[in-house]
Amino acid sequence: MNSIVMSQMPSENGIDGDDEREEEDSEEYSGEEEQEEEEEDEPRLKYQRMGGSVPSLLSTDAATCIAVAERMIALGTHAGAVHILDFLGNQIKEFAAHTAAVNDLCFDTEGEYVGSCSDDGSVVINSLFTDERMKFDYHRPMKAIALDPDYARKSSRKFVTGGLAGHLYLNVKKWLGYRDQVLHSGEGPIHAVKWRSSLVAWANDTGVKVYDAANDQRITFIERPRGIPRPELLLPHIVWQDDTLLVIGWGTSVKIALIRTTQSKGVNGTYKHIPMSSRNQVDIVASFQTSYFISGIAPFGDSLVILAYIPGEEDGEKDFSSTIPSRQGNAQRPEVRVVTWNNDELATDALPVNGFEHYKAKDYSLAHAPFSGSSYAGGQWAAGDEPLYYIVSPKDVVIAKPRDAEDHINWLLQHGWHEKALEAVEANQGQSELLDEVGSRYLDHLIVERKYAEAASLCPKLLRGSASGWERWVFHFAHLRQLPVLVPYIPTENPRLRDTAYEVALVALATNPSFHKDLLSTVKSWPPRIYSTMPVISAIEPQIKTSSMTNPLKEALAELFVIDGQHDKAFALYADLMKPDLFDFIEKHNLHDAVREKVVQLMMIDCKRAVLLLIQQRDLIPPSEVVSQLIAAKDKCDCRYFLHLYLHSLFEANPHSGKDYHDMQVELYADYDPKMMLTFLRSSQHYTLEKAYEICVKKDLLKEQVFILGRMGNAKQALSVIINRLGDIEEAIEFVSVQQDDELWEELIKQSFHKPEMVGVLLEHTVGNLDPLYIVNMLPNGLVIPRLRDRLVKIVTDYRTETSLRHGCNDILKADCVNLLVKYYKEAKRAVCLSDEVDEASSHRAEKRASHLGERVMSMKSMEVKSKTRGGGRCCICFDPFSIQNVSIIAFFCCHAYHTTCLMESTISIGGKKEAGAAAQGTVSYDEYDDGVHDDDEDEDKDASGAPQMRCILCTTAAG
Repeated sequence: MNSIVMSQMPSENGIDGDDEREEEDSEEYSGEEEQEEEEEDEPRLKYQRMGGSVPSLLSTDAATCIAVAERMIALGTHAGAVHILDFLGNQIKEFAAHTAAVNDLCFDTEGEYVGSCSDDGSVVINSLFTDERMKFDYHRPMKAIALDPDYARKSSRKFVTGGLAGHLYLNVKKWLGYRDQVLHSGEGPIHAVKWRSSLVAWANDTGVKVYDAANDQRITFIERPRGIPRPELLLPHIVWQDDTLLVIGWGTSVKIALIRTTQSKGVNGTYKHIPMSSRNQVDIVASFQTSYFISGIAPFGDSLVILAYIPGEEDGEKDFSSTIPSRQGNAQRPEVRVVTWNNDELATDALPVNGFEHYKAKDYSLAHAPFSGSSYAGGQWAAGDEPLYYIVSPKDVVIAKPRDAEDHINWLLQHGWHEKALEAVEANQGQSELLDEVGSRYLDHLIVERKYAEAASLCPKLLRGSASGWERWVFHFAHLRQLPVLVPYIPTENPRLRDTAYEVALVALATNPSFHKDLLSTVKSWPPRIYSTMPVISAIEPQIKTSSMTNPLKEALAELFVIDGQHDKAFALYADLMKPDLFDFIEKHNLHDAVREKVVQLMMIDCKRAVLLLIQQRDLIPPSEVVSQLIAAKDKCDCRYFLHLYLHSLFEANPHSGKDYHDMQVELYADYDPKMMLTFLRSSQHYTLEKAYEICVKKDLLKEQVFILGRMGNAKQALSVIINRLGDIEEAIEFVSVQQDDELWEELIKQSFHKPEMVGVLLEHTVGNLDPLYIVNMLPNGLVIPRLRDRLVKIVTDYRTETSLRHGCNDILKADCVNLLVKYYKEAKRAVCLSDEVDEASSHRAEKRASHLGERVMSMKSMEVKSKTRGGGRCCICFDPFSIQNVSIIAFFCCHAYHTTCLMESTISIGGKKEAGAAAQGTVSYDEYDDGVHDDDEDEDKDASGAPQMRCILCTTAAG
């Protein structure tokens, strides 16, 4: 059961409601009752006291009855007045209709007339909009009245009324005036009467009867329930739910009767008669007993609203005999119960009516405003069709109406069911203001319950696109130090908040180590344009060298540095974090200068790419700095392996760049790449031989030992290593051959005697290096040499082959010497003309043979020098200096030189005129020969034209 705290209906007078509910709560409710209240069902109705003029009217009078029309309310009082009120309780009109208490009121359907009856025996019908007033006096107290629903539209002006006289009157206006017709009498007082359509229902001491006004006949009779007090003590209550359903509440009994008539409605709203054999019937479709007294009843959709009076222990029939309110003040509060036709209670509300302690069941009444039952569907009323219920007590009027969606939501919020309230708002597509209110209260509730994560997850749904709402909750969460849980839900667009909100959120994440990962994901996901990075960077930087500096926080700071354009600082953090894409970051932002401080980190990320980068940038990052950093990081990584990779690549790029570390490289090669050791030893000149030898001995690197011993000059020990450790005689032979030391050969032979197999191999491979007979002669007698015969045969064969090759080479050499001497002889017989005039033919040939000309010019200069040396620069015939006569000169390779004229004359005198002519012709053609190159097979006595070649007349070698 719900105890209701009623709100005061708004009024022009601003009347405040009482605080009785709060006082009783403080007195009556215990801890157990509060627990039960938390589990109570939601009420179906909401209540409020009628304000306006009602409190002032009832302060000096008492209400007795009420009637409700579509546009107004009529309130009857104990003093006999009828007050016409609006729905706010403000008085519109007042009729001083009676001199005694008003017992019943009734409007017509149009709401233009109101009828009232009183204990003074009168019935008064007043027009609400004109001065028309009719009064009928029946001389006995009248208890009930009902106007024809069409009273205002019909001229007959019908109404029915009854009272203590026991007569039910039908008053009709005739030609000669108003006339009363007794419809029923003789069964006790008429306690209630209701008119719907053409049917009139009334209640007397025996039960409820229904009369058909259209057919002028009584339809049915419903017997009074047994075992209930007399009607004057517990009044019957009847109400039409629709044109065929009659609801009866009497004492503790409820019946619902279905009236089936032969009437159907005409086109003009009139009723026409349809004759049938079984013309009228009634079915009791529902009936049940209650544990309380019924003070009023009304339909509520497909359920019922009952005004219940809870009897006390002293409530017996004797107490009902008194109409004076009890002065003991022990009555309970009246209750409004919503029940089904099967008496299943849907809701129960106790009303804190003023003065309820002193009232009896008949002091209350219930009325409802006209409504269409079809408007009720699925437990909800259509907007504007909600029924209104009026609970009347002597000093109070309470209005009840179905709770709407907003009331449902408020009730859920009051009981802490905020999630259901939110679902209700969304299901009913409530106004944004209501959704904002529900959302705000829901979030406040979750905050009070310390459910911060749940509150944060609901913010997108509750705050939606409200930037101000988001900012308010961002700062509220920040004040509670719970902002990190809200950050994932903060919008970056639609709406976009102020920069400060985002900065506060990021700072909150940065200062809480538990949310550093969230900070990183947030920085990566949020657009940089929505906030300034400097406040966040300033909040993080003090943590850099503290224990709270986590890797996610470092990466987030690096991302902020990138956004802020501080790429060098970002690189330093990325290097510490060992980011795989660090090398791409370096190339993208050209950060080679920053690399020199992070060599170790780069090597640990990707040693191959790091080595390549360091080699390329060795001018910026000297090897000494790289090596020192790697050595210093020996506790963090395998620095020796990294040193090996770097120094090896550096040596390949430039063998002299890392010369200071070649001793270290020897150790590194021995540990990580022994195969490259020998290559390095042969290529480098900057390592210490003794240290290198010790390392090779320690690592048992034999070939490397041989090489180092060779460079150290200890050839015998090197040879011993080859023979005794390597066991490779071929290598020993090659080593001895390279050394070119006869003593080594003897040493090799001596050490080989202990291994016969090696002697055989030695015999095979010494051909060309050492005489095999020498080895054979040194062999001791009785030494068994494997495969000696085959090896001797091979030695002989190889020796013969070698001898043959030597003879062939000698023959070739001799032939080459002869050919070269012949060629030299031919060249020596040629003469060279030294002349200032060169004919056109010679010039043309000189151009064609420029390369040969250069060689000839050099030769002529050489011959000229020799001629001057041997002949003193004089002609060998006339002995005149060459400078006196301006004639051409002919010089020979024998260093003799002649004037052309002198040589021609001598040739003529010796050979005759014919030969002289030939000599002259030879002189002319000599230039042609001189510039040409003839084949070696050409006749030595002929030049190119076939004439005899010119010869030196003084040299016997040129004769002929």
